Amino acid sequence: MTTVSERATLLEYLEHYRTTFEQKCADLDADQLARRSVEPSTLSLLGLLRHLAKVEHIWFRITMAGEDLPRLYATAEDPDADFNGAVGDPDVVAEAWESWRREVAFARDFVERADSLELVSRHPTRDRISLRELLVHLLEEYARHCGHADLIRERVDGRTGP
Repeated sequence: MTTVSERATLLEYLEHYRTTFEQKCADLDADQLARRSVEPSTLSLLGLLRHLAKVEHIWFRITMAGEDLPRLYATAEDPDADFNGAVGDPDVVAEAWESWRREVAFARDFVERADSLELVSRHPTRDRISLRELLVHLLEEYARHCGHADLIRERVDGRTGP
């Protein structure tokens, strides 16, 4: 029996969900990615992509690394800009993929450089959270949204599965 570290296990599952989400969005054009699930919901694959970029950004850059940055896809006037701004424009889609990939790369690097899963967040006003807790939270976040993505993708073009 092979013993795998806790960190490796958490990261393997997180990468699986990131890849699954990416596959759910594969081979769709901007209008298909922006197609809303059901009225009046603003839920779409593009919205989820923007949301997941925002989640990675908030948790790794702002909360864990302590960077003082404005949040992606959120303003005081529109805290749900990740979904509200998910329109069928190829430039919006390209920017969303660029943001998500950039934030995932930052997260991967951050976790790789962390000495331990016991590393605690540095954000001055949020409750403290360990890297372990954050990775478990992201697993839940991605798993939930992969379920949403599965249903939305089936609605868009009938495709099911990975």
